[in-house]
Amino acid sequence: MNRRRRASAAITVVCALAVLASPALALRASAAPLPPPPPKKSLEQVRAEMNDLYRQAAVATDAYNLAEEKAREQSAEIVRVDRMLAEGRAKIEDLRNRAGAAARAQYRNGGLPDGARFVLTNDPQLFLDNAGRLQAGAKATTDLLADMTRTQAALDVYAREASDNWSRLEANRDRQDRAKKEINGKIDAARRLEATLAAEERERLRFLEELAQKQAQTRWLGTGVLTGPKAGATPEGARAVAFATAQIGKPYGWGDEGPSSFDCSGLTQSAWGVAGRPIPRTSQEQWRLLPRVDVRDMRPGDLIVYFADASHIGMYVGNGMMVHAPRPGRNVTLAGAGSMEILGVVRPA
Repeated sequence: MNRRRRASAAITVVCALAVLASPALALRASAAPLPPPPPKKSLEQVRAEMNDLYRQAAVATDAYNLAEEKAREQSAEIVRVDRMLAEGRAKIEDLRNRAGAAARAQYRNGGLPDGARFVLTNDPQLFLDNAGRLQAGAKATTDLLADMTRTQAALDVYAREASDNWSRLEANRDRQDRAKKEINGKIDAARRLEATLAAEERERLRFLEELAQKQAQTRWLGTGVLTGPKAGATPEGARAVAFATAQIGKPYGWGDEGPSSFDCSGLTQSAWGVAGRPIPRTSQEQWRLLPRVDVRDMRPGDLIVYFADASHIGMYVGNGMMVHAPRPGRNVTLAGAGSMEILGVVRPA
């Protein structure tokens, strides 16, 4: 009997252990195998991805700069309209005072202006002497009322302009904010990507970047683009080149126009501003609005626009070289004019 009870207890223990073990066994059986880690990107892939991110940041920088320029224009326009409104209100106040004085004088004379009293006199000589004065007074009153009407209409126009300018200013500020977020996002993504590399890989990445630029420059020179006589810089172009090359070594700063840092179009705009030729703020606007010349005819001071979206720009300095502010993390530098994809050349002067 005892043996039977011991056997029954043993069976119970075995069954309990099986029940306890079964979830772990089931879990191990049902667990999917872990996916293999993603393949490590080659340095060429990293370089291409970083270049793409910085290009996207450059496009957003142009959008930011354009919105900033428009916001400055709208702010100046708001100041101008406010001044016109203030002048118009002062003029209206003066006209009202003059009209009020005339009305009070007429009231004191029993409803008749001074000239009318002279016209109604029985003295013929007095009538003749003052008839012209009455006519002049009537014209002055008519002119006064017309001036008040015109001034009030102008005030209404200025008020509408002020409202429109505020709306445009706010829209440009919204565009600036959106572009700023996009710029920072793209630059942060590029920096995170670069941060995954070891120090030796980062050095190798920079070497590959320089190698690609040298190869592009060699291919460009091989087209014979620099053969034949070339014109020298104009006095204005020489001043622009002198300014731009003096900035070599200063860091890139998106949205910056100097004096301590520049983005690509900020450098070219500042250089030509010093040379006495104001030009648009962004690389895309410089490409769109400035006169174009054939790349074979470019001379020092001309601006070389890069990539199909005109997202980068540099200044030609001669001998196949240009000066530019490359991208975040780089300084203003000399580079081969053909080291990137050329869209075209524009000439500020």
